[in-house]
Amino acid sequence: MKSESLDDKKQAAGMTRTGVRMAIISNRMESIARKMQNTLFRTARSGVLNTAHDFSCVILTADCELLASAESLPIHTLIGPDLMCQAVRKYHPEMKAGDCFLHNSPYEGDSHAADHCLIVPVVDEDGVVRFFVLAKAHQADCGNSKPTTYMGQAADVYEEGALIFSAAKIQSEYKDNQDLIRMCRTRIRVPEQWWGDYLATLGAVRIGERELLQLGREVGWEALEDYADGWFDYSEQKMIQAIQRLPSGKATVHSAHDPLPGVPDGIPVKVTVNVDSVEGRISVDLRDNVDCQPCGLNLSEGCARTAAMIGIYNGLIDHGVPPNAGSFRRIQVDLRENCVVGIPRHPYSCSVATTNLADRVSTPVQRAIAEIAPGFGMAETGPIMPPAMGVISGRDPRTGEAFVNQIFLGITGGAGTPVTDGFLTIIHAGNAGLCRQDSIEVDELHHPLFVSERRLIPDTEGAGKFRGAPSIYAEFGPIEDCTMQVIYTADGTVNPALGARSGGPGGNSKAFKRELDGTLTSLPACHGAMLEPGEFIVSHSAGGGGYGSPVERDPERVLSDLREGLITAERARTVYGLVTTGADAVGPLAVDRSATQAMRASLKAQERSA
Repeated sequence: MKSESLDDKKQAAGMTRTGVRMAIISNRMESIARKMQNTLFRTARSGVLNTAHDFSCVILTADCELLASAESLPIHTLIGPDLMCQAVRKYHPEMKAGDCFLHNSPYEGDSHAADHCLIVPVVDEDGVVRFFVLAKAHQADCGNSKPTTYMGQAADVYEEGALIFSAAKIQSEYKDNQDLIRMCRTRIRVPEQWWGDYLATLGAVRIGERELLQLGREVGWEALEDYADGWFDYSEQKMIQAIQRLPSGKATVHSAHDPLPGVPDGIPVKVTVNVDSVEGRISVDLRDNVDCQPCGLNLSEGCARTAAMIGIYNGLIDHGVPPNAGSFRRIQVDLRENCVVGIPRHPYSCSVATTNLADRVSTPVQRAIAEIAPGFGMAETGPIMPPAMGVISGRDPRTGEAFVNQIFLGITGGAGTPVTDGFLTIIHAGNAGLCRQDSIEVDELHHPLFVSERRLIPDTEGAGKFRGAPSIYAEFGPIEDCTMQVIYTADGTVNPALGARSGGPGGNSKAFKRELDGTLTSLPACHGAMLEPGEFIVSHSAGGGGYGSPVERDPERVLSDLREGLITAERARTVYGLVTTGADAVGPLAVDRSATQAMRASLKAQERSA
């Protein structure tokens, strides 16, 4: 065996030191992003931020490339931040310490107008921009013409009505621009709540700025630039390795959003995914889709690109690939202008860009990967926005004050994967489970709201070898002396989440109003329901699709679902082919192995003949 030379040993030692240094700085960067997150979470006033956690914090290079993020929502953070920083640089080529920019234009990188972003350049002692820090926070109210941040029915941006800021300088020399502050206070229905959320977001970016300046003083700016280059190269190599685990192939998958006002036939979506394993590249083509539509579902460019990338990262089933500008180099997303899932033209509305139609891009991409590469990809995640994720508004009789806030009282939707059942509380593909389900008690304390019931609904999971998450039932209404409006934009009432590789679809979303006499009235998918005391909204979220054939599911897993009440005995037998012995009165429930095997053989024969 050839002996290792002194030069080889020095090179190996140098590489080790470089790797250790990269790991240390990477952890430091992530800790800075986490400090930003914690600042915003602990100091925000609205429930959508301090309960649901609908915000994100990131660090970008001076060239506007995503470098680090905390546990942020993917739909917020993959591509949009770099486009927004580019807009800031375009309109403000000269930046100074103490500057801060408010940006929420969906036509220039932001997701939708409800996501207010504060962007701060990190400027060193010599006046050189070294990094950017960005905090994006979903607002409880953003000045829309109706008290909701999701205007699915808006024919255009004028009917939407939101205040839109394009890289507007809201601070100079660390002092607020009172013109912009007054504008927001005047147009937003809950000005004190907005003001508190603005201060929380501002605190987050200023914490990030302070920490990065300290890090630059400690290790030097050139060392941080070298780190960023090395981290991007490392991340690109990890992405190449992940892609090369897949076979090369191409698949076209179709999906569709339900009909809504302005789109009576719904919105079909076509995605074409091409995996080049040899070159270590994946492309997604979204160009063969309809033009922008007269509704609020049009995707912003940031959401269109990000939604496709979410499907890829989900489909790779590899959590070792850092989501940053380095791994992005291996992904190509083809868009066209004036496309409903592309690059929107003003004045088309993008009010709901982060959720409904974005998921109708993400989930077909992950299903396409499942078609190309067995053992990879995912089924479709449940469509979003049932009434239990609506925006409630009115006047609180306990205080006399107006309230507007989004609630997260019951959304499930996790998709089956090649190795796991669906994530019960993922909410939707775009936030990857990082938004949180509301505490009933906290919601009832904060709002004049009463929640009468919340539970899982049996037989709504997408059946499969690994099943999707079941739907959730939530029923809520106003307290005495309160009239409440609930505005929601639900998808999945017609088109459920589809399964992958013979997996079944998830349960549909549903909405009802419980009248004073207790009867239920079916409600439209996109609606603004007015509730008087004693009236309630009943919300069914959408279930997630299953992965693989249900008759291949481990019988013990099926038995566990049956015992937990997630499925009925009839579904266990007819869909999963489970035959049991025993019952509570005659002994514990158990799997009848031979009868189950025979039942599954019969079901497989029926599948083949069909």
